[in-house]
Amino acid sequence: MMEFIEYPDRDAMMLDLADRLASEIAQHLTLEDRASFCVPGGTTPGPIFDALSAQPLDWGRVDVFLSDERWLPEDNPRSNTKLIKERLLTGKAAAAQLVPLYADAETPEAGIPSLEPALAAATPITVLVLGMGADMHTASIFPGADKLAEALADDAPMLVPMRAPGAPEPRVTLSAPVLKAALSTHILITGAEKRAALEKAQHLAPIDAPIRAVLPGATVHWAP
Repeated sequence: MMEFIEYPDRDAMMLDLADRLASEIAQHLTLEDRASFCVPGGTTPGPIFDALSAQPLDWGRVDVFLSDERWLPEDNPRSNTKLIKERLLTGKAAAAQLVPLYADAETPEAGIPSLEPALAAATPITVLVLGMGADMHTASIFPGADKLAEALADDAPMLVPMRAPGAPEPRVTLSAPVLKAALSTHILITGAEKRAALEKAQHLAPIDAPIRAVLPGATVHWAP
């Protein structure tokens, strides 16, 4: 069952969710040697990253990685790796271990083999945060993408290269089975359009609404 939490405003949601994520990571670290924290790109979660970076967690025992990445070098302004280095892996959280989702290769297909071993060591994901687009995509699992069926398949590889209409550059994304295996999943959405899209997705198949693949057991956080 999906849990839906509605907040009065975005600031309240960001602060509450940051506290909850920190608590879940800390609790896991009382039981295990390491925790993994998988996060989305984009600007929406920035305030959560800012709050988390100041949390006094044992960050040296936390592996941080993205749910997906544009196939661009880190110095490109559109790089999500650049964003999380600037907003999350700073302050106290600078001690965390970044697991890369980009390699210096011309295509995702060429770079993926070098990325998978470190990701395999950091999974299953302890705490996962995802966003959702108005088109009901999550990570870089887009409706109409070239490898959509492969990314959703039960036997999907860990990482899938993805090219989609409206996405200017190739992407690499964690596949649906990797996302679904997370111990704790939080989905962050804002605005009326995305709330309507979420409600629509609950009645569709993942091939039409990829977010549907990760909704069971997830906690959805929404603010206007």
